[in-house]
Amino acid sequence: MRVWAARSAIALITAVALAACGTGLDTAPPSSSAPPAGPAAAPLKVPEDLAQAPLDEPRRALIPRGWTIEVIARVPKARMAAFAPDGALLVSVPDTGQVLTVRPDRGALLDGLEQPHGLAFAGPTLYVAESNRIDAYDYVDGRAVNRRTIADGLPDAKSPDLHGAYAHALKSVAVGSDDAVYFSIGSTGNISAEDRGASPPRASVMRVPPGGGPAAPFATGVRNGTGLAFAGDGSLWTAVNNRDNVADPQGRVRQDYVDDNPPESVAKLTPGRELGWPYCNPDGAPPAGFIRDMQTNADGSRLDCAALAPVEQTLPAHSAPLGMSFTELPGYGPGALIGVHGSWNRQSPQAPEVSFFGWDNGTLGPQQTLVGGFQADDGSRWGRPVAAVTGPDGAVYITDDYAGAVYRLAPPA
Repeated sequence: MRVWAARSAIALITAVALAACGTGLDTAPPSSSAPPAGPAAAPLKVPEDLAQAPLDEPRRALIPRGWTIEVIARVPKARMAAFAPDGALLVSVPDTGQVLTVRPDRGALLDGLEQPHGLAFAGPTLYVAESNRIDAYDYVDGRAVNRRTIADGLPDAKSPDLHGAYAHALKSVAVGSDDAVYFSIGSTGNISAEDRGASPPRASVMRVPPGGGPAAPFATGVRNGTGLAFAGDGSLWTAVNNRDNVADPQGRVRQDYVDDNPPESVAKLTPGRELGWPYCNPDGAPPAGFIRDMQTNADGSRLDCAALAPVEQTLPAHSAPLGMSFTELPGYGPGALIGVHGSWNRQSPQAPEVSFFGWDNGTLGPQQTLVGGFQADDGSRWGRPVAAVTGPDGAVYITDDYAGAVYRLAPPA
């Protein structure tokens, strides 16, 4: 595993400043301000020693006017990111079983893990979501030590009953202000209804109480809630990859309908929240109500879709939202960042981007493009963002598992 780090070092700010700007756990965000003018094309700055394919030719990104974007590291298959209390940037790499310290360039913080994905800090404690377990570590002097297991026996492709078939084995983790630990368990397939009766239930968000104990379902019907984050008011949110190849209301699978249905969910989770999968799908503009899935719940006997609380916010169908974090950005105010991976199940591909959803009186406003330009008019791509987190310097750090890169998006000085 080779990591190419940029030559310049980042100034580290105190852990208190980091907590205030990065996690959104401690204080409620102020009211949002009007965003700046729409994004404009700007060159992606790539140091010569980081200019490997697909960044070995000039690339332009759509970013807020006056901002800059540069490559600070090359990390093949980079996924989730988190800032440690000392200001170090950590990135998970499920393919190699590693959690890397990317900036400053220290190499592997953790190695030999089982598809590590989600990362979260609660004070000096680092939580890591592997495909089969959730662990906690003490983060001390740039090292992760004293590993203890928060939840284990989680389903992944190695689970005997699944026989190697698991489409959404990667898990995410978040920690509440009460120290309860929340983690996602994705569905094994597109419409694998048997997940709902599994133990633990798949397609769910689980909760481990403060101080430990058995994990219990917190929200169900969550097909693949890879985005999992707390807002400043203490509410838990998820960004969900909803199903593919859905039938229309007449039960026909038509590409023109599949292209735009169902929208992806961005939902506030409360105890017992039901997000419908695989029996109900969100439909229409947010707040989006639910309609019956004609392939799994045609007569409505499996679940009463009309009784489900509407989804607070959405993204276009097949956007594939991944990492989610709450932050505050100059000119934008408080809100949520979501890495949009882009579609595969769409005739005209849904473009990858980093989206921003402004915070509006306890909920999220409509999707805005913070960073785009990763996809050409012919549908070809040079990058696919996964996660975006704000650093102690106020810049946004973005992982890209397609380009194998970490970007730094900086507001005007």
